Amino acid sequence: MARHTVFFGMMLAVASATANAQQRVEVPTTYEAGHFYATPTLANGQVLRLVVDTGGGGSAGWFVISGSAAARAGLPSRQCKLDDASLNVVTTLDYREGQGLPVRTGTPCDAPALVISGDPGDHADGQLGSGYLPGSIWTFDYPGRKLWLEPNDWKPVTGTHRTPLGILRDDKGAPQSGFLRITAHVDGKPIELLLDTGATAHPTDAGKVAGAEVTASDIGVTSYITTSQLDRWHRQHPAWRVVNDGDDLGSPVHGKGSRLIEVPHLVVAGWELGPVWFTERPDANFTARPGNWLSAMDGPITGALGANVYRHFRMTIDYPHGAAYLACVTGCRPAS
Repeated sequence: MARHTVFFGMMLAVASATANAQQRVEVPTTYEAGHFYATPTLANGQVLRLVVDTGGGGSAGWFVISGSAAARAGLPSRQCKLDDASLNVVTTLDYREGQGLPVRTGTPCDAPALVISGDPGDHADGQLGSGYLPGSIWTFDYPGRKLWLEPNDWKPVTGTHRTPLGILRDDKGAPQSGFLRITAHVDGKPIELLLDTGATAHPTDAGKVAGAEVTASDIGVTSYITTSQLDRWHRQHPAWRVVNDGDDLGSPVHGKGSRLIEVPHLVVAGWELGPVWFTERPDANFTARPGNWLSAMDGPITGALGANVYRHFRMTIDYPHGAAYLACVTGCRPAS
């Protein structure tokens, strides 16, 4: 879930489009302080910059692009009817050979992208999010700084740990959403979180004690936790470090910057690592209400697990089978 929570009103349609891969394909990307940005080059030489965000926007196989970026890149658009909505979509995308995105098939109106009026944030033109990514298998190689679309018959290598992912499904088991719930364990207790490669940080001077890598604009990655859960941890473990006014991204909490809390140890997919810093977010950000994006989750969550955790791994997300596979590269160990 990137810096600005936009386009969620169009994200509840089922992401039915797929990119069928018969062999491994590297997606053109840049890697900046924990974020992957897809950087396809169009036939006219324009380069797009799309943050790869599992908690981000889209619908029915579309990625999202801002209207200003579409105009700059010379992309034609038109209106597309989807249910009761009339949406502005990109009609065609022509890439330079070998420099494009994997093509989604079966999208509404045969359109590759949804044009939105909001600012995607993170100095990006748009997002590859919960509309575009489902239906395929993706490897986020954080240490190698590469993003791959895996073949349909992909198999995990020895030493990789599997963890199931929660996905909202209908009564026949078909996915109804592109959002993923992942279970971590803190202090021996399970905690349900959004799998969020786009969880963004903007630490204050005080928050830089967390040691997260940031860009020249002080943008980095984090994990999110609700105010109520942070308060519980703080009451139960007063020795855990808390930084007041540690992050100034987005809406203020209690009228000021968000707090940070340092969790000494976290377990995910059978791997233990730590310390892990979490950034406070209001409970309302993760409370399901009719029509909001959390209604597309398969169960309650109390935050988001971001790339300050995933950066230790090669992580493969298998959307069709509802599982993630994590191979520890650095800074983690098998959980006891």
